Amino acid sequence: MQRIDIDSAIRLHTQWRRQFMNAFAGGDYADMPLSEHRSCTLAKALQEAAGSAELTQLISIHDRFHMLANEIVELSNNGLGDSADLLLPELNEASHQLVGELDKLREYRER
Repeated sequence: MQRIDIDSAIRLHTQWRRQFMNAFAGGDYADMPLSEHRSCTLAKALQEAAGSAELTQLISIHDRFHMLANEIVELSNNGLGDSADLLLPELNEASHQLVGELDKLREYRER
């Protein structure tokens, strides 16, 4: 099982979320490759660690985050930016849940 660098995962996730949200807030999609979440490095590490009981909730939250991000990208690409905007608060909440779950994993490891 690959060990997840939690601090790096949180930092990269937060940076990506900020860029994603800013791309929608400013309407400047050209500066943000909206599909970048599809090559998430945390997803690869989680796939390798799948089956680990302490990661079940993290994987679920992570999958939900990407499902929402994908839906926002698809809506945006299909000219439905207003509908995509309505999902941004939900994506933001999923993002915070993901970081919280990564923090729980850190605490679990430190025991």
